[in-house]
Amino acid sequence: MNNILAGSYHALGATVTSNGVNFCVFSKNCDAMELVFYDRMEDALASRVIALDAQFNRTFYYWHVFVPDVRPGQIYAYRASGRNDPHTGLRFDGSKVLLDPYGRAVATGPHYDRATATLYGVDNAAHAMKSVVVDTNAYDWEGDTPLVLPYSKTLIYEMHIGGFTRHPSSGVAPEKRGTYAALIEKIPYLKSLGVTTIELMPVFQFDEQDAPLGRRNYWGYSPVGFFAPHLDYSVSRNPLKAVDEFRDMIKALHRAEIEVILDVVFNHTAEGDHTGPTFSFRGLENRAYYLHEENQAFYSNYSGTGNTLNANNSIVRRMILDSLRYWVSEMHVDGFRFDLASALARDEDGHPLANPPILWEIESEPILAGTKIIAEAWDAGGLYQVGSFVGHRWAEWNGKFRDDVRAFIKGDCDTVSQFVTRLTASPDMYQQDRDANRSVNFVTCHDGFTLNDLVSYNQKHNEANGENNADGTNDNLSWNGGVEGPTDDPAVETLRKRQIKNFFMALLVAQGTPMLLMGDEVRHTQYGNNNAYGQNTELSWFNWDDLERHHEILDFLRSLILLTQSLECFSQEAFWLYSETTRITWHGIHLYQPDVSEDSHSIAFTLDYRGGRAHIMFNAYWEPLTFELPPMGWHRIVDTGVQPPQDFCSPNIAPLVEGSHYTLMGRSSALFLGG
Repeated sequence: MNNILAGSYHALGATVTSNGVNFCVFSKNCDAMELVFYDRMEDALASRVIALDAQFNRTFYYWHVFVPDVRPGQIYAYRASGRNDPHTGLRFDGSKVLLDPYGRAVATGPHYDRATATLYGVDNAAHAMKSVVVDTNAYDWEGDTPLVLPYSKTLIYEMHIGGFTRHPSSGVAPEKRGTYAALIEKIPYLKSLGVTTIELMPVFQFDEQDAPLGRRNYWGYSPVGFFAPHLDYSVSRNPLKAVDEFRDMIKALHRAEIEVILDVVFNHTAEGDHTGPTFSFRGLENRAYYLHEENQAFYSNYSGTGNTLNANNSIVRRMILDSLRYWVSEMHVDGFRFDLASALARDEDGHPLANPPILWEIESEPILAGTKIIAEAWDAGGLYQVGSFVGHRWAEWNGKFRDDVRAFIKGDCDTVSQFVTRLTASPDMYQQDRDANRSVNFVTCHDGFTLNDLVSYNQKHNEANGENNADGTNDNLSWNGGVEGPTDDPAVETLRKRQIKNFFMALLVAQGTPMLLMGDEVRHTQYGNNNAYGQNTELSWFNWDDLERHHEILDFLRSLILLTQSLECFSQEAFWLYSETTRITWHGIHLYQPDVSEDSHSIAFTLDYRGGRAHIMFNAYWEPLTFELPPMGWHRIVDTGVQPPQDFCSPNIAPLVEGSHYTLMGRSSALFLGG
């Protein structure tokens, strides 16, 4: 075998040493394994093919080889041959070039084509993604470490790397738009907004061709590799440099004291259903990586995308943990949001587990001890675990907060009681021995209407997606204010702006960790499209001209964030309902008489805390209401029913409220501070 050595099975992936690279990959049932080298991404012909010997290069189910003189940047892949018997779960195809599941970088050539990977027996080398050898130790972090901010001091901003700077109005040089490097240029904006943490929509390498009707996958929930940063978010489009560009971004954000959470997709891959392409997992060990129906030719689909990873299989569980450890230890990220995390709670037959091993291992993993771990605690198969997700460290996206706050602000009947519960960190779902801020509160996220569209449309308008408006949810709890879509009617526009401010008020005064959606602060619109995952166009991109166009909303939100982040009562870890340092008192329009009846549309509450007193009122009724005020000298900080700039007044110049009553306009909210 010339100068090739047996290699080691101790570390999966491509491990760089001073005199070569060790390669190791898992495959239990294949009959033969080849390691294939290429000189260029788009090459159809390999520059070198190393046939691994089952006696010399295999230990248990691990194939391994050490190749001297290979250096970082080497493009490589595997070919695994064996039985192709889908009904028994075997889908080997020796003609397919396969990505290394542990590959640290992925190369995508100019001729990449998803379709060629779907055809059995057809060599796809010229059109395939390929792995790249990376030396992850060759980077100077300059002392950088993750920030470890407490949830009580956290304000999350969900954003898309590409969409944040891809619009021509971004002011970023054309060649840098939509990249990790471009985000660095916008750090001053993030700081000015007041966010402490950005939650990046998927940045693992994903298949942009995984979308119907010839569209491009924009959101990125279509992973092909769990260790590689997405190549098209780099300026260089060089796989090695992409790794460092990602780390440059992390380092710059940390210097600005901004955390980075990754939205990770461990519930499915881009290989799709039984008709989908063979990129990696399916071709290496289909039985291990995926959940299958009784007829193993078909995949269990708890993700809604065609397949579901077998997360509690020992091999897959190890890969997930290794990936998380890698992104923390080698890439310095601060945490993770787990897409459709409840899919990870299913056993190999798809049944929900009371104590899923993978979720408990994530919770207890020492390397992850200082990170944020946030669950989207449901899946597409109907498993809904908001409030009952396993463990004590996990935070959760609180979907009930979104729904109940939308319903109340919209003006629906019989909503006050649930609104009150959501304002107080959802004690109906979360036990008081937890940190109240483990409820991640949001009104909007990438999936659904933007905040502007929530107050501008009664129905979804997804015609641009080419699916006859059949995609996306119909249950949006939205209200257009009287006109569907854009309008020049000043009364409707005034109402919409007031409603946006009311939503911001509810989000930022509620107990829990608030999360904002990129662009909501400047009224970004998708023109009623609530499922823009395939819209890598200006429809989805952040329009920087909106900073001036909608400065009223931006100014209001910035001021409100600064205020709430500075007040002790909004950054406590103990539930208000059980706190020894903060007392909450509920009112209606009359003091101490909260009205939670079916026809009520208002609520008020007073927070007495160390160092101050706050009084907050919500009127979701369509007519003005007059509220009694607790005895005290109150300064009016916020009143969304007042024209700007008086809608927000800094505490040092806020007017003193006269009298014992205050009239709040219909569909308005207010915040007073005692002085």
